[in-house]
Amino acid sequence: MPRDLRICFIGDSFVAGVGDPEQLGWAGRLTAGSARDGLALTSYVLGVRRQTTAEIAGRWAAECRPRLAGGEWEARIVLSAGVNDTTEEHGAPRLAPDRSVAALEEILTGAAHARWPLLVVGPPAVADAAQNERIAELDNRFAQACARRGVPYVAVVTALAADPTWTAEVAAGDGAHPGTDGYAVLAGLVRPHWQRWITG
Repeated sequence: MPRDLRICFIGDSFVAGVGDPEQLGWAGRLTAGSARDGLALTSYVLGVRRQTTAEIAGRWAAECRPRLAGGEWEARIVLSAGVNDTTEEHGAPRLAPDRSVAALEEILTGAAHARWPLLVVGPPAVADAAQNERIAELDNRFAQACARRGVPYVAVVTALAADPTWTAEVAAGDGAHPGTDGYAVLAGLVRPHWQRWITG
């Protein structure tokens, strides 16, 4: 029987591919590559602009359940969040790091309870050095939380902050989102982890 794989991509504007004129983002590039390799899958890209990890934790289950539950297919989730948590408003991050980690752990617990394998992609870099420091700190805490649960985690912030294509496109855009080539760079960082996760 052919493999029937259904995957929800949950997260923020980077998951939605904001800024990409090709409307693929990194999630679309991953699934398109797997489809070219002969893997039949259905993907649902459920990214919402400006949402923090806590806001994503409040909606992810209700959005994934009708797409993933109750069938004979193989259901999985990819999560990416955190940049909006680190954005400063009124002199403080929108979400304190402890609340960010607690929200991530809530999602990890829910996915495990539903028996939906989860891949977590860390928050990417932006065009603000101070915010990138906050992102890197949160990235480290997210990685530790995933390691405690045995959930695969892909850290990308350091590589993207040093990548000339990503940084140039982010700077030329809105200061956060890249264009086509930048999303291709991000997809390239995630792809080997994605392929191991998909086949594992």
